[in-house]
Amino acid sequence: MEEHPQPEDEQQTEAAEQSDEAVIQELAAMETTTEESPAVEEVEVAYVEPIHTLDHVDMYLQVGQEAGASDIHLAVNVQPTWRLFGNLEPIWLQADVVTADDTERLAMGFLNDEQKKRLAEKGDIDFAYATEFGRFRASVVRHRLGLDLVFRIISTSVRTMDQLGLPETLKMLCQYQNGLILVTGSVGSGKSTTLAAMVDYINETRHEHIITLEDPIEYVIQSRNCHVTQREVHTHTNSFAAALRGSLREDPDVIMVGEMRDLETIQLAITASETGHLVLATLHTGNAARTLDRVLDVFPVDQREQIRVMVSESLRGIISQQLVPTRDGKGRALALEILLRTEAVAACIRDGKTFMLPGVMQTGGKLGMVLMDDSLLNLYRAGLITPEEAYMRSEQKALMRTQLTGK
Repeated sequence: MEEHPQPEDEQQTEAAEQSDEAVIQELAAMETTTEESPAVEEVEVAYVEPIHTLDHVDMYLQVGQEAGASDIHLAVNVQPTWRLFGNLEPIWLQADVVTADDTERLAMGFLNDEQKKRLAEKGDIDFAYATEFGRFRASVVRHRLGLDLVFRIISTSVRTMDQLGLPETLKMLCQYQNGLILVTGSVGSGKSTTLAAMVDYINETRHEHIITLEDPIEYVIQSRNCHVTQREVHTHTNSFAAALRGSLREDPDVIMVGEMRDLETIQLAITASETGHLVLATLHTGNAARTLDRVLDVFPVDQREQIRVMVSESLRGIISQQLVPTRDGKGRALALEILLRTEAVAACIRDGKTFMLPGVMQTGGKLGMVLMDDSLLNLYRAGLITPEEAYMRSEQKALMRTQLTGK
């Protein structure tokens, strides 16, 4: 039989995967100690009663909240699961598998009539769910096997920027009277927590009107020195764009947009930042350069030159973040990439040369700028994360390998 050679791009992908595996093995070997393993003592394991499906979602949520989990999953044909310190695992190893009838019963037990109607019409629903012991972002989805329920556990109090360990650079960004600040990262990277801390800092240090637009409202922010108005998409307004358009007539000073999802929302956010408002928003992007590419590429080609000029003038900063499992497996460490507007950064945006931003950020370290790879390396050198985590999450893997192994 005649052998067909692999396409060149497939060969490169395979070589890269093999290379990554070899580096991870090398880094793991660095971590291995030569200490003798202690003798293992045989212990008689007692019989443990199985845990049957609980009566109400609140019972699962309370267990997860007390354990410090970030998410609870109740899915068909799977044991009840939580995300603890970034890892998805069963809540109880001896728990029964959740059936389609169980998830249907659990869902109908906490949804109100309006939510049941929306679920029947759309097949999925997202909303904020509040109990006596906490707030949760709930998602109920109908799929091939039945209903799946996922809950994000929201802290009952807004943690301050100091409690989160955020750098002073972010407080400086909160002092601007206008402009655009973007907080980016993947789902579950702590964007909402960072954004809430920044809004609450403004709430304490300024005397202005703050409007937050979210889907759903996660953190409840009480008015202090500022007047805070919180609106929820699909509950108080039809869309982010409609809420943003309406907010401009409500005499706001600061506008927080939970997510810039579409062209109209992005366009309105940029316009608001140019007309005397400080706009804070999130995007699901991994670093500063990709964030700007995402914002610019959503516009038609004939508008991009104008938008590049507008963004280069209105942008104040981009914070990209990751939550990395710690070395001891008992928490997660925050890795931050920070871009601040300088004339050099503005020129890169204006000229469409976002690929040059990492170099500009590297030379802007004294101003508070930092690259994600440098942040990961600092966490490793501080003993907080493993070299494997630093390597796999890095952008420039060849350079990170050299930094970690000295080779």
